[in-house]
Amino acid sequence: MHNNTLPHRIVAAASRFGAIGMQVLASAGRFSWNASRTVESFRDVGAVPVEFAERLLAGESPLEVWRDDRGLTLQTLAEGRGVTRQMLSMVEQAKAKPSTDLLAKLAAVLGCDMDDLHT
Repeated sequence: MHNNTLPHRIVAAASRFGAIGMQVLASAGRFSWNASRTVESFRDVGAVPVEFAERLLAGESPLEVWRDDRGLTLQTLAEGRGVTRQMLSMVEQAKAKPSTDLLAKLAAVLGCDMDDLHT
């Protein structure tokens, strides 16, 4: 594994413990990261860029982090998923909880697990 990445599952597990889990993850060490790399480029080794983990640590919505990484707008992600751009915005802002069905659709489009999108 590259020393500028963190294993995807470690990030996902730590994020489930909220700020404390992500603080522990961050205290494990900071690594440099090339901003031109995306999560997809790390998928073969099961890792994500540290910047990705740091955004989660900062409290950003996992849905927004994944969506941004994929270069998708709220409108583009909403199209064909049976949801409005406004609803996705509310989910990203933690003002609404998505259904399990919607989470499954979003995860499929974003290429991640449903658990990765939980806040």
